[in-house]
Amino acid sequence: MVLSKTASQSDVSVHSTFASRYVRHQLPRFRMPENSIPKDAAYQIINDELMLDGNPRLNLASFVTTWMEPECNKLIMDAINKNYVDMDEYPVTTELQNRCVNMIAHLFNAPLGDSETAVGVGTVGSSEAIMLAGLAFKRKWQNKRKAEGKPYDKPNIVTGANVQVCWEKFARYFEVELKEVKLREGYYVMDPAKAVEMVDENTICVAAILGSTLNGEFEDVKLLNDLLVEKNKETGWDTPIHVDAASGGFIAPFLYPELEWDFRLPLVKSINVSGHKYGLVYAGIGWVIWRNKEDLPEELIFHINYLGADQPTFTLNFSKGSSQVIAQYYQLIRLGYEGYRNIMENCHENAMVLKEGLEKTGRFNIVSKDEGVPLVAFSLKDNKRHDEFEISEMLRRFGWIVPAYTMPADAQHITVLRVVIREDFSRTLAERLVIDIQKVLHELDTLPAKVNAKLAMAEEENSKNGTVKKTAIETQREITSYWKKFVRERKTIKNKIC
Repeated sequence: MVLSKTASQSDVSVHSTFASRYVRHQLPRFRMPENSIPKDAAYQIINDELMLDGNPRLNLASFVTTWMEPECNKLIMDAINKNYVDMDEYPVTTELQNRCVNMIAHLFNAPLGDSETAVGVGTVGSSEAIMLAGLAFKRKWQNKRKAEGKPYDKPNIVTGANVQVCWEKFARYFEVELKEVKLREGYYVMDPAKAVEMVDENTICVAAILGSTLNGEFEDVKLLNDLLVEKNKETGWDTPIHVDAASGGFIAPFLYPELEWDFRLPLVKSINVSGHKYGLVYAGIGWVIWRNKEDLPEELIFHINYLGADQPTFTLNFSKGSSQVIAQYYQLIRLGYEGYRNIMENCHENAMVLKEGLEKTGRFNIVSKDEGVPLVAFSLKDNKRHDEFEISEMLRRFGWIVPAYTMPADAQHITVLRVVIREDFSRTLAERLVIDIQKVLHELDTLPAKVNAKLAMAEEENSKNGTVKKTAIETQREITSYWKKFVRERKTIKNKIC
């Protein structure tokens, strides 16, 4: 969380068993201590508390890389004290970033000449990349409107309701209206036809998602491009497309090379991708690539000459570490096209193993698609007695972190579980997870249906009083609301326990 809060109002000291060998007095929890303590004690105190964190390898909620080779870990530690912004002191690091930008641009089929360099930048993640891309679209739209003598104070972006929260942040922080295409049951990505219908003269771009966070599905960027080309011809507008390929950008080129989603489509002007997801680097690196120089307004670029030559820079941050840039370059040259393809194929195969195992239980509907990000999203066929939130909660006893969540509007009555398949999630782990899910289901079958029993009693009471009976969807929404509240309360209770 960005905003902090104290976990306890009563226990204001930190206690440690083994650190008492070095220090016997209590440490304040929320104030800086007056005196120093031995480094061994500081390490032990922190290490003891961190043992209560989940195991990153078993965190199946996250798309972010949790394993890298020892050689790359060494490169990361060797560069941990390098500030990337000091380009004069670390010119080779800057060169490595530029190489990464060009490699990724070619991977995304940017229309570059033999001697032409790509336009792009490394970021701390796709959130910053999306902010930069959005600012470029907004400024270019404003400049055009000003030149035409038209109002430029009401820009908007068209997206699906399945977009990641960073798009909502961009819209709120930079005063852009977010126009969302609602979802529907059985269709959990943006409908290109509905998206194009929402486009107007104030639309700075349409954002398509290559790998929805909800179910991993790729949106149909090709169809969106074709429909938008026709609308632009009819209206005289030139509404462009941005592709949020945070999850799918390092998957589609290797698993689905014939799929047209990138700069092969004329209206795609910029693409972001997370290096720390399927780019296979630890958290803290993203990339944004523009089609050509004309798509990034010059006034947004700052120029420095630390290296004795012009060095353009366009970021929201100033200081940041160099390690992740170096790690990304390591992965690109270490793995090459062949290595990335092998890893992505392996992830996809393990996702299919998990999917087939879940289907064999006969208890789940698979919500994810076979073509897309290697993950499995699934929901219970019958959740009248117990639901997905209970499964998620009980799987934690086995060490698994599997999120349960509701879909956005207008499919919020659908609840799903999602397992993200990363490089370090093996077939053996997939089979083990299925076994543990079966154990949870068996245990739930022996438990009373607490929530639904209450709702059934309430519904029976309402029928006696002449109240209109609720529909299945209304009942499911009430169950979902109850469990969301229940999970929040459980987390609050846990946070109060030191």
